[in-house]
Amino acid sequence: MRENLKTLLLSIIIALSFFCNKAIAENYPYRSNDLWITVPDHADWLYQTGEKAKVDVGFYLYGIPQDVEVSYEIGPDMMPSTQKGKVTLKNGRATINMGTMKGAGFLDLRLSATVNDKKYNHHVKVGFSPELLKPYTKNPQDFDDFWKHNLEEARKVPLSVTCEKVDKYTTDEFDCFLLKIKTDKRHSVYGYLTKPKKEGKYPVVLCPPGAGIKTIKEPMRNTYYAKNGFIRLEIEIHGLHPELSTEAFKEISTAFADANEYLNNGLDNRDNYYMKHVYVACVRCIDYLTTLPEWDGKNVIVQGGSQGGALSIVTAGLDSRITACVANHPALSDMAGYLDHRAGGYPHFNRTNHMLTPEKVNTMQYYDVVNFARRLSCPTYLTWGFNDNVCPPTTSYIVWNLITAPKESLITPINEHWTSDNTNYGQMEWIKRHLK
Repeated sequence: MRENLKTLLLSIIIALSFFCNKAIAENYPYRSNDLWITVPDHADWLYQTGEKAKVDVGFYLYGIPQDVEVSYEIGPDMMPSTQKGKVTLKNGRATINMGTMKGAGFLDLRLSATVNDKKYNHHVKVGFSPELLKPYTKNPQDFDDFWKHNLEEARKVPLSVTCEKVDKYTTDEFDCFLLKIKTDKRHSVYGYLTKPKKEGKYPVVLCPPGAGIKTIKEPMRNTYYAKNGFIRLEIEIHGLHPELSTEAFKEISTAFADANEYLNNGLDNRDNYYMKHVYVACVRCIDYLTTLPEWDGKNVIVQGGSQGGALSIVTAGLDSRITACVANHPALSDMAGYLDHRAGGYPHFNRTNHMLTPEKVNTMQYYDVVNFARRLSCPTYLTWGFNDNVCPPTTSYIVWNLITAPKESLITPINEHWTSDNTNYGQMEWIKRHLK
């Protein structure tokens, strides 16, 4: 049975190495000469605490198995290694005993091999009773009052929206508009709105962005939403016109020290943190979408990945109008988890000096995704992978474990920080099945 499973997995992985596209390039690079194959002895890559995990390791160049020495390190998810070793592959294969964990979490097997003076790296994570993982982040007693006050303050400013049709993204099936939405006294966000040309009433979908200071991803990438009868708003969060040049975005990012430095901005005080106006802006975008005459009056969906997954959960946790939430590997989740001597969420504040002070940790509680996940009431669909070192599986499981609303998951162990086109399209199909 086990050998049959290995043969099946090997066939699938080799097929993927030939047919995958650039969008899923992390584990098995597009048109790469090398291929690592790592097969845990549990098909779902999950174990109970105290149970030992073994991984069959294979390494190939040009499809030829390599009898090389492989160095490996094993350590908890996102944490320093606790053991090291070496193994020599025979016929390109060997088995490594990863050991076990006494508490819930993930172990990461980090591999390297050198052939002709070139080093090749790979890794694979397996989980131990991850359904028992709990957050380090506390739930402040005044959490709801804090956000109620901030939303009320923002809504004292009437919605102000400028709308410009974008001919280059408009087709015979749908129209595309560039919006600027004033979300409070000081801030605005831009977004591309796509909606079907056919007269009718449609669900609305808000898509917040991943992390960074960058332009909005080209709207044509997700036109299947409009083609399937959705009004979709894909936004940025910094108030930067998406038609700015690439060089301009680089210069702005440099001004923040790096592209994601804004996530550190004002963290000493919950009232001054940069992300406060971002969270408010997402709800204000829902305020706008629900004024559209083409809205069906019932369905309001949020959907995004990474930081966008975080903001989707945040918006759904803040706004009872949300009827469905879809999130991939949510960032900003149990960010202070490193203080519990385990993986915490992106942006990994443990890597920056003085970012896990008591004052900053207190602020994080009001912005951490785990405290919005506790408050979800709509059907929710989560996707995450185990090999993700950006939004680690430890924190995705913590978010999942906290959700008491109706929920479904697609767990893709091999994935790093990506989802396939088929997964993304499948999320839209899930949304369609959950329309009111």
